[in-house]
Amino acid sequence: MCLPAHLCASGKRVVVIGGGDTGSDCVGTANRQGSLSVHQIEIMDKLPEERPLNQSWPEFPRLFKHTSSHEEGVTQDYCVLTKSFQVNADGKLEGLNCAKVQWDFSSGKPVMKEIDNSDFFIQADMVILAMGFTGVEDSKMLKDLGLPLSSRSIVETDTEYKTSIEGVFACGDMRRGQSLIVHALTEGKYTAQAVDHWLMNK
Repeated sequence: MCLPAHLCASGKRVVVIGGGDTGSDCVGTANRQGSLSVHQIEIMDKLPEERPLNQSWPEFPRLFKHTSSHEEGVTQDYCVLTKSFQVNADGKLEGLNCAKVQWDFSSGKPVMKEIDNSDFFIQADMVILAMGFTGVEDSKMLKDLGLPLSSRSIVETDTEYKTSIEGVFACGDMRRGQSLIVHALTEGKYTAQAVDHWLMNK
C-alpha cells in the first residue's frame, strides 16, 4: 500500500538530496514504492572506503557505505550543489538546477567553492530532502540573547544544560552537534528537569 499520490514515489523520477543514513533509507523506500529512477546527490566529497590515517583507533571511522538500499538501484553523485528547483507554468516540478563544487580544508575549516561552468540539470518529479545538520544558524534570536556560537557552530552549556545567559538552556543538536534523535529526546527530558530545578530555586 502506498501513500497519497503526491507523497508516493510510484512512477516518478526521484532525487534524494543527502548522502547519509537517512538518504539511504529514502532511496530504499522510493525503490520499493516503484519509482522510475532514483538519483542521490551529496554536497560533500565521497567518503573513503578504507580508514584514513587521520582517523586512528578508537575514533569511529567515517567511511563510504554502500547499503542494501543502494543495491536496489540508485545513481549517486558527490560534490553537487542544488542551486534551484525548476518548475513548469503550472508549478509542477521538472527538475533541479545543480553545479559541481570543490572543498578546501587548508584553513582547518571546510570552505566550499562552486566550480565555474559546471552547471547541469537533473530531471525529477519528486525531491526528498535528507540533508545533514552542519551547525546552528547564527539567528536573530541568538544575537538578541547575546549567545555566541562556538567554533563548532553550537551553543555551549554546562552539565546542567545552562548556557552563559542566566535562565537560557540548550539541548540536543544545538549543544552537542549532529547526533541521533534518541540523544535529543533524552536531553530534552534532562533539560526540562534542569529548568524545573532552576525555577524552583528561584
